[in-house]
Order: sequence, then C-alpha cells, then structure tokens
Amino acid sequence: MTQEEFSQKSKKDFINISKILANTLSKGDILLLFGNLGSGKTYFTRKLCTSLRVKMIVNSPSYVLLNEYEGKYKIFHYDLYRLSTPEEAIELGILDRLSDGITIIEWAEIVQDVLPKERIELFFEHNGKYRNLKIVRRQK
Repeated sequence: MTQEEFSQKSKKDFINISKILANTLSKGDILLLFGNLGSGKTYFTRKLCTSLRVKMIVNSPSYVLLNEYEGKYKIFHYDLYRLSTPEEAIELGILDRLSDGITIIEWAEIVQDVLPKERIELFFEHNGKYRNLKIVRRQK
C-alpha cells in the first residue's frame, strides 16, 4: 500500500494532480472516490478524464448511475449516491466491466467490500478553505 496526501488551494492544483494520476493508470484500474457532497469528486473526475483524452462532456451520473466515456481507455464513471445495497450496484453490471477499462466510482462506500482489493482509493475533504485529497493505492 502506498499513500499520498495533497492540499489544494486552487482548481489548478486539482488539474495538476489529475494529470499525475492519469499518467499512472492503465486498463483495469479501479478508482474509489470517497467524500462529502461538494468535496470535489466530480470535478476531479472531469479533470482526470480530460487528462485521459476524453473529448466528451464529463458530468455526474447521479440520476443515470453510469456514464461511459472514450479516451485513452474506455472509462466507466459510476455515481452510487442513490443506491442502498451492494446488490443494486452488482445489478448495474459493475463487476462485469472492471477489466474493460478504467472504473471510477463516486460514493464507493456501498460497494467497497465486493470489489477487488487491488484499487486506488481517493479521499476528498473540504474544510471550507482548502480541499484535501488522500490517494491510497492498495495492492493484492
């Protein structure tokens, strides 16, 4: 397990961190995003997708639950905020697509126990002045 912590004073900091992370990603990677409303999960995802050469508009799939994007890799962007059980996420096919591209899951608390242990966890925090981001890479 490796861990990195960042403090963002501006949106430009998020952009720089997303570029660094994008350069380390490959097909099959799973990113779990944790944090309260407004902590920067969707904004970071948008910038990460831009760094992965996605040309489409990237927005939160809060109501549709899944958005798919094409870029350097196929990207599956889930928002599980409205789900109540891991079974609901499994019914979406979340486990079936993990090796097909990069999987990004906002509100990942609900499925973290059914996903592979090898993953990247991003913890977002907003303290009113700064946004903090902790990135934890978990290995098998």
